[in-house]
Amino acid sequence: MIALDDIPGDEAARYMGVRGEPDEQLLRLIEKGREMVLKAVRPQYVCREFNIVEKEEGIVLSGTQLVLPGQEIRKHLSGCSKAVLMAVTLSGEADKLIRQTAITDMALSLAIDSLCSAAVEKACDKAEEEIFSMIEAPYRTWRFSPGYGDLPLELQSDLAALLNAQRRIGLTVTSSSLLIPSKSVTAIIGVSDKPLGEKKKGCAVCSMRESCAYRRTGIRCS
Repeated sequence: MIALDDIPGDEAARYMGVRGEPDEQLLRLIEKGREMVLKAVRPQYVCREFNIVEKEEGIVLSGTQLVLPGQEIRKHLSGCSKAVLMAVTLSGEADKLIRQTAITDMALSLAIDSLCSAAVEKACDKAEEEIFSMIEAPYRTWRFSPGYGDLPLELQSDLAALLNAQRRIGLTVTSSSLLIPSKSVTAIIGVSDKPLGEKKKGCAVCSMRESCAYRRTGIRCS
C-alpha cells in the first residue's frame, strides 16, 4: 500500500478547470475534500519487469505474447533493454466517495473527483520511486500509458492481465477498456543502462489532444 500524506490543491484546481489562483471559497472546498479523500482512499500498486525486443510488428515483452504496437511506444522505448509495467489504483473507496458526495453536494463531489485525479498521479510518483529503489535502472523513461499517441487503449486489459492486477490490487478492465476503480493508471516505463535522449511527453503524444476539454480552455493535464 502507498502512503499519501497530501494531495496538491493546485493540481486539483487545475483539473477543475481553474485558471490562475483559486478563490477562497474554492480553497475551502478543496481543503474539505482533501481531508475526506486522504481518509478514504487506499492506494496500491503492482509492477513487473520484462526484457524487451524490437520487432517489425512492435515491441515484444519477452516471455509473453504481448506486442506493443505503434510508432510512439517504439520511439519511447528506443535505447531501452527492459520495460517495467505498473498499475496503480486509489481503490474503490475513491469512486464510492465521489458517488456518495454527489447525492448531497455536487460542488464538493467535483472537488473530490479532481482531488482523486491529482492523488492517483501522486500515488504513481510514489509507486515509481519505490519500484526503482528495488530495481536497478541507471536511466529510465517517463510513464507511457495505453491511449497515449498510437498505443491502443485496448492494451489496458493485456497489461492488467500480465500484472494479475485484479487479484493483487482489485483492478479490472471493462469491455470498453476503462479501468475500474476509475481512479487508476496503467503505464509502461523503459529502462536502460545508457543515457536516453529526450522523449516527447504530454499533449505531443496524447491521442485525445484534438478533442481535449483542457486544451480548449488553455489548460493542460500534465
